Amino acid sequence: MDLNTVFHTIGFQNNMEILIIFIIHWYLSLFVQTFFLHRYASHQMFKMHPVTEKVFFILTWFAQGSSFLHPAAYALMHRKHHEHSDTEKDPHSPSSFKSWISFMNKTRKEYASFITKVDNNDYRDKSLPRWKLIENIGDTYTSRSLFGIFYFSIYMIYAQSYWLFLLVPIHVLMGPIHGFIVNWFGHKHGYRNFDKLHDNSKNTLFIDFLMLGELYQNNHHRFPTRNNFSFKWYEIDFGYLIVRAFSKLGIITIIK
Repeated sequence: MDLNTVFHTIGFQNNMEILIIFIIHWYLSLFVQTFFLHRYASHQMFKMHPVTEKVFFILTWFAQGSSFLHPAAYALMHRKHHEHSDTEKDPHSPSSFKSWISFMNKTRKEYASFITKVDNNDYRDKSLPRWKLIENIGDTYTSRSLFGIFYFSIYMIYAQSYWLFLLVPIHVLMGPIHGFIVNWFGHKHGYRNFDKLHDNSKNTLFIDFLMLGELYQNNHHRFPTRNNFSFKWYEIDFGYLIVRAFSKLGIITIIK
């Protein structure tokens, strides 16, 4: 079965533009989440020039769009997750919920509480990346709504089948969807290289090309500040490959 047959079967044969747009948005949003929000803001695995940091602030706002996640609030919530992984104090542990809806609702409330903490400067680590201009713009209903309208307009122009509009909500909620995949599946399904960890973290995919290394949760929870999330020869952390490339180009300086 060739690719044309596959695309015809799933309805993409005459909708290649939409497929390309969806893939680009998926990986661009995922890139800023793993590179800027997770590895940089949360774990401070590398350093970058203040001007470069602002470039990535803008890129994060553009890439996540309607689902823009505040870097400092994300970092504080993620650190709490590591400190209390899969306990009652974990802001997003799937072990506490049978329903993914309840899980996402708890995560939403926790994230909102960290937004309040950041807005009130109620946190200790003053080295967290901050840029109030982009934070304030990205978190407005106006910005989120305009991006949502933009996604819908793109589908109005290029979509040749009505069912493709079912993908629009994924664009709108791209950031939280990536977070859900990592924290739900990465703590429920997969294998463990480090069984002695006192949590439920798993490595979900052998070759994690879909999530740029983010689903090597067991590896990451064992060594949370290690840039490379892979350990076995068959595990490839594509996010780390990007970090290495940016380091060689002088865009960042690896410190962990």
